[in-house]
Amino acid sequence: MTQAIGFVGLGVMGEPMCRNLARKSGATVVGYDRDGAPLERLKQVGVAHAKSLAELASRCDVIFLALPSGAHVEAVCGGPDGLLARAEARHIIVDLGTSPVDLTRDLAARFSAKNARYADSPIARTRQAAEDGTLSIMVGADESVFVTIRPLLATFATDITHCGPVGAGQIVKILNNMVLVQTVVALGEALAMARSAGLDAKILFETLAKGSADSFALRNHGMKAMLVDQFPERAFSARYARKDIGYALELGASTGVKLAGAENADAVLAEAIDAGFGDQYWPVICRVIADAQRKTTS
Repeated sequence: MTQAIGFVGLGVMGEPMCRNLARKSGATVVGYDRDGAPLERLKQVGVAHAKSLAELASRCDVIFLALPSGAHVEAVCGGPDGLLARAEARHIIVDLGTSPVDLTRDLAARFSAKNARYADSPIARTRQAAEDGTLSIMVGADESVFVTIRPLLATFATDITHCGPVGAGQIVKILNNMVLVQTVVALGEALAMARSAGLDAKILFETLAKGSADSFALRNHGMKAMLVDQFPERAFSARYARKDIGYALELGASTGVKLAGAENADAVLAEAIDAGFGDQYWPVICRVIADAQRKTTS
């Protein structure tokens, strides 16, 4: 189906996705990352190493990007040695990260001018889901591009939704993250209130999971991180979470929708970063919520 598949960005999520792609796609996979360590590990499953983006573009037809932000996507695509400079009609560029909607549509137009195609396919769920190949992906692309990339996405995802044309995947993902962060803020407030009132927080969360307050956020962020107060680095950090909330606020401003809940979540994330938690797993916001609770009751 393709000459080869490129994969740019082999970090916390990118490395396991690339590994599943290499194991299951039956195609040659070529990786590119500034860090050589994941490339060495991926050699075990046959992933080749491109020494530059130019080499990657020359060898690959479909190129996946698993990068931390829209700024990184712009740099990889639009930089002087970027993918746009080498784009041809055979190329499909697929952004697996969360990027601004306006940037996504702009990049799609710039690649289209080179007769190349572009899709936004942001991923959702955890690192373990990336390892297991059970991610959820929200795709913005025309139908022909979606049909082409869907079997490749299926090597690391079990839920793949075609949300509409380019940009639609990012809109859904940004709103997904907006709802998720606001839910974790609510869980942080519930946790602080329960402990302040002398209630066993474990009993609270286990009971919520049996009722109408049950959620993915509760079972994963709440029980596995907030309840046990474990917020490692090299996970999705508070800085990254605030970046995504920023994208939601930008989208709200562009559409004339006031997002009071997102504004509150942004403020809580900013407090967490100011408190020195910026590089820790983002449910660490429960610490600043608890601290605020203690200050108001002392």
